[in-house]
Amino acid sequence: MFTRLPSLRKAALRLFAAMSLLWLAACDPTMLGGTPGNGGPSINPSAPVQVALLVPGGSGQATDSFLAQNLENAARMAIADLNGVAINLRVYNTAGNPQQAAAMAAQAINDGARIIIGPLYAEAANAAGLAAAQSGVNVLAFSNNTTIAGGNVFVLGATFRNTADRLVGYSTAQGLDRILIAHADDLQGNLGRDAIAAAARANGATVTGVQSYAFSQDGIFQAAGPIAAAVSTTGAEAVFVTGGVNADLPILATALPDRGFNPGATPLIGLTRWNAAPQALSLPGLQGGYFALPDQGMTAGFESRYTATYGEAPHPLAGLAYDGIAAVGALVADGNRAALTRSALTQRSGFQGTSGIFRLLPNGTNERGLAVAQIRNNQVVIVDPAPRSFGGAGL
Repeated sequence: MFTRLPSLRKAALRLFAAMSLLWLAACDPTMLGGTPGNGGPSINPSAPVQVALLVPGGSGQATDSFLAQNLENAARMAIADLNGVAINLRVYNTAGNPQQAAAMAAQAINDGARIIIGPLYAEAANAAGLAAAQSGVNVLAFSNNTTIAGGNVFVLGATFRNTADRLVGYSTAQGLDRILIAHADDLQGNLGRDAIAAAARANGATVTGVQSYAFSQDGIFQAAGPIAAAVSTTGAEAVFVTGGVNADLPILATALPDRGFNPGATPLIGLTRWNAAPQALSLPGLQGGYFALPDQGMTAGFESRYTATYGEAPHPLAGLAYDGIAAVGALVADGNRAALTRSALTQRSGFQGTSGIFRLLPNGTNERGLAVAQIRNNQVVIVDPAPRSFGGAGL
């Protein structure tokens, strides 16, 4: 198919080979379902509130142990930051296992937990939610898998729909309201496709077409020509892509220009954090393209404080544990016995987290304030800052 690989394509292939397994392991969601729960247990505002933290420790995997420690560290840092709110934190290891997660959730409730923060993996979070549903205890999971959200389970992780809403809203405001969707034909790609399509409907944009590709090097190369051709035939003004810079996006962003795609005329817009791999910023297909990212000032502040406290930089997911504790602390500070019920957790004003504002939605998902960035001359440029309160730009 290709008789010669330019050096840039070779670099993209190396990046794809090195990172694709990590991407699949970290982001492969399972189709699950939330279970309806009641409002939540009452608390005694005059006594310490017992909170359970479920972490993936105990699996024997070094990555899980590192994550577990980072999540606990961030949670304890958040507790130290609370003013006048006493939280009794108990930590439970799930080993990343659904059965153990369910058992630990049940044990935590028997131990007096009024809310559960964690666990991380989708199946474990779903199992913990099911175990906690009968007692009405709410679960703030670290997952970003919206298929487990609902009932007594909320997801704290950044979601495709939130990102898609922000980016489609921005693109339509710039006059880029005819969009083509290009996605991998796997579960993550399909979920991303659906999020973009839903965001387009909500923001008045038109989806001119949908192009999929097999999640493989050959699959991406074979689809690049049809995707580039579809831009012209459908009159698309932007191409929304679901791929990650540590997986399929480097191949796609290299192959598309080879097939006649002009990013200067029709920018790529991505659901993932393109700056997660700095070497990707020089890819030809990403020049002039847009992606969303959290409030960088808030993120840097948290990372700096964590590093000063614990002597090393935090895992990128550590901030979710801080956010969970911060939300609980903010609610308990009001002195309301119903502070941890669903209605309280889903207050419209939301909370301040490690990466900016966020709020929990009644359907169990979340909304986070995001900035819009553009790649210009291989550099990330913020073109629309993250809002500092709900009801502002992009929200």
